[in-house]
Amino acid sequence: MRCVIARFPFDLFKSEVEQAMKGVKPEPVTGESVIIGRRHYPVKQVGEVITRQDRRDFSAQEVTRALSGLGFTCRAMPAPVAPEPAEQAWPTTVV
Repeated sequence: MRCVIARFPFDLFKSEVEQAMKGVKPEPVTGESVIIGRRHYPVKQVGEVITRQDRRDFSAQEVTRALSGLGFTCRAMPAPVAPEPAEQAWPTTVV
């Protein structure tokens, strides 16, 4: 599949991406992620490996679009969990 990442065209194939990521230890996922094999990788890490560019040169959205087009399962950044409301510290005495 032909795609553009950081203004450069790439011809990517699912098997080539899987081969490139073989043996690469996944970094901790803090944002968007992709499942390759049985591992969850940060999208930016995969983009850096397959394009050989610095991850600051492209967006996660560019790589997510390309990987989704190849058939990989991509996950968005998890929504922040809202803290549960604290119990009131008021005394509950009955008069």
